[in-house]
Amino acid sequence: MTQAPPDYPRTLGALRKSQFSEERLAARGVKDELRENLICRLQQKTPLFPGIVGYDDTVIPQVINAILSRHNFILLGLRGQAKTRLIRMLTNLLDEWTPYIAGSEIHDHPYRPISRPARDLIAETGDNAPIAWLHREDRYVEKLATPDVTIADMIGDLDPIKAARGGHELADELTIHYGLLPRANRGIFAMNELPDLAGKIQVGLFNIMQEGDVQIKGYPIRLPIDVLLVFTANPEDYTARGKIITPLKDRIGSEIRTHYPLALEQGIAITQQEAWTRRPSPVEIHIPRFIRETVEQLAFLAREEKKVDKRSGVSQRLPITVLENVVSNAERRALACGDGQAVPRVVDLYAALPSITGKIELEYEGELKGGDTVARELIRGAVGRVYNSYFEGVNVGQIVQWFDLGGSLRLDADLAAAAMVRELGAIQGLMEKVAALGLGVNESDALRASAAEFILEGLYAHRRISRSEELGFVAGEKPREAAPKEEGGRPRSRRQFN
Repeated sequence: MTQAPPDYPRTLGALRKSQFSEERLAARGVKDELRENLICRLQQKTPLFPGIVGYDDTVIPQVINAILSRHNFILLGLRGQAKTRLIRMLTNLLDEWTPYIAGSEIHDHPYRPISRPARDLIAETGDNAPIAWLHREDRYVEKLATPDVTIADMIGDLDPIKAARGGHELADELTIHYGLLPRANRGIFAMNELPDLAGKIQVGLFNIMQEGDVQIKGYPIRLPIDVLLVFTANPEDYTARGKIITPLKDRIGSEIRTHYPLALEQGIAITQQEAWTRRPSPVEIHIPRFIRETVEQLAFLAREEKKVDKRSGVSQRLPITVLENVVSNAERRALACGDGQAVPRVVDLYAALPSITGKIELEYEGELKGGDTVARELIRGAVGRVYNSYFEGVNVGQIVQWFDLGGSLRLDADLAAAAMVRELGAIQGLMEKVAALGLGVNESDALRASAAEFILEGLYAHRRISRSEELGFVAGEKPREAAPKEEGGRPRSRRQFN
């Protein structure tokens, strides 16, 4: 645990004479503290939530307003929208060190103690009452709401052992074993998935946060705790698993809606930040821009797809884990082939199907097709969209004609980069078009192979050419007149396609 600076006061008397005087701290609650520090950061233009991407103009201004208003608030949004990460970063707005009565289970304020043990200690020792210091990271308490959570967990319970050891009546306040909420006193209490909390526990929650009193085993206890309450919930949970009771909802000051990335660039930035791609490896890992865009477009398409349950949402974890799997498959291939560079290809997206199917909930129509088929359709659609952004207005007729003249290509997912470039080079006009993807003439074989395969997959996505398990890439299914053979026979290169 981080230790407070040694020159900080250690007794109540010394504290009164320090910068943490009674005049400064006595009436300053945790919400005032958050508000003051937030105002200071806004004036200094200090980043408030570094690493949170895509919320600058939507969610973060609303969180700022809630804190400035001294509101308890709830973040309402689908899974994978950084709700928990955002609320955990609220601790950055707390003072670095906060004094409390040493030994207090609920971190009693030195000038406004609320627990019986702390009040008795000050009454006995006066200015000699010991002071301890709490770091901002230790002032955050988080709980995942589940149906089995009890009042004892949240508020507290009577402890017969304390009563026996101290010779107290069972109804004495000194016999209380405090729950999570009192232990969060003078800090932030966060509860995830609030609707999963039983209704009677929610009643106890709003009673203590609003009136400051609670009954434990029939004994009324006064606990006016000082805490910022922050909740998260999934909108679907209101009907699927539970609900937030009206009195509690009425006492939550602000309801803030979160969302998935609104633009492809935001999604790419989040995935690049979170995915484990900068990994130690004996091969160099290089992820082309068009692959990053395809992985992110996959998530955007899944959120639009009718076969995918929109109420469940498509988490931002989908493109993160897909990109990690894609890179791993490319790394495996490079290690097996002895290539010095691992560059993901479209075929690696198909190898990453396990990281897609487990993260999408399907509607009835999707269930009939199967998760694997839906995922493959999403990959094809994502490649098609990204292909459009690079090749709109680019003439690829020579490539299509090569297949129309009878050419076919079976791709081996584990072929070395140099061998793959030689095979792809047999397709007239193909390697020339990789420049449209931003590649120069001196790019590595691994990168050129990835780009060329992407072009073929893009043509397949737009039905300019076809693909089958037996023949690989072949001419499209559109009707056409028989074309004359080229001199020297039809160009043909065959390899296995996975």
